[in-house]
Amino acid sequence: MPKLKTRKAAAKRYKITGNDNFLRRHAFKGHLLMHKSNKQKRKLSQVLCVKKSDVKAIKLMLPY
Repeated sequence: MPKLKTRKAAAKRYKITGNDNFLRRHAFKGHLLMHKSNKQKRKLSQVLCVKKSDVKAIKLMLPY
């Protein structure tokens, strides 16, 4: 059986926790920040868990 390859793009975007949950960052924080409020930018900086419906796809991309 050959080794499985890790999707490097997914490895950079997701971090696995101890309970097999995945952490991700918010979108819309990369540019065009002048018209966004400080409250919105602060909320976009927080890390959150991936929803259960997306976990299966991420586990296939990150086999190890």
